[in-house]
Amino acid sequence: MHPRISVNSLCFPGADLAAMEQHWRALSPDRVSFVSHLLGPDLEQPRRILADGGHRLEAVTHLFYEVQNLDRDPQRWAAERARLDRVVDAVAELGGRSVYLMTGGHAGMTWEEAAACFAEAVAPCVDHAAAAGVRLMIETTSPFYADGHLTHTLRDTVRLAELAGTGVCIDIWATWTEAGLQETIARAAGRCDLVQVSDYVYGDRAMPCRAVPGDGDIPLERILGWILDAGYTGAFDLELIGPRIDAEGHRAAAARAAAAVGDLLDRLT
Repeated sequence: MHPRISVNSLCFPGADLAAMEQHWRALSPDRVSFVSHLLGPDLEQPRRILADGGHRLEAVTHLFYEVQNLDRDPQRWAAERARLDRVVDAVAELGGRSVYLMTGGHAGMTWEEAAACFAEAVAPCVDHAAAAGVRLMIETTSPFYADGHLTHTLRDTVRLAELAGTGVCIDIWATWTEAGLQETIARAAGRCDLVQVSDYVYGDRAMPCRAVPGDGDIPLERILGWILDAGYTGAFDLELIGPRIDAEGHRAAAARAAAAVGDLLDRLT
């Protein structure tokens, strides 16, 4: 597998760490990513899995406010900050690079009000992560996740990241149709610490509806070229979910995706 490819646990819905160990052993990625709920109070299991498999922890995804609306009351921020700080400390202890976030939902606020609320709420965690050597990022998601997130275009993600002092996770599936995408990628490049790769097939309507890279209609070679030309040197994280992936089989789909993205990276670099 190409050394810049990371395999995310989200490719294997419902899998616990013991199951993930078997998938990662079969696929042999240099880098892996997973969701924060797989991190328990004892880090011995993930530490052993990473060491035995020769994997590097690339990123952990974490839900700030756990798919709830943001709260304007600063007294409510303490618990969310403590949860995020624990994840950051675990990632640092495991040698991971980054944590990427969903922010919490709009709560009836304007986007600008909600963005300011999130930035203030997360500010101590940004400092904590920097001191721990871990980069906090904000990702882009579909508007279907507006109950738990604020940024549904890369432009808005970069704007919020600049306000909050965080990095950016570029999800190509969620951003590929935007106007001025090349320019926004260039603006995001200095803050970008992870790129998520999957595909979309014209006509798919139900969420989630991702496809193995190369099976769909996203111009991946062009977009990956823009990202590389902007100076990005980090990992390309596979996030494959939906009926197409279920039908093929999660491990088989991940293996094909890794091969397809690896071929693209070999051609482009």
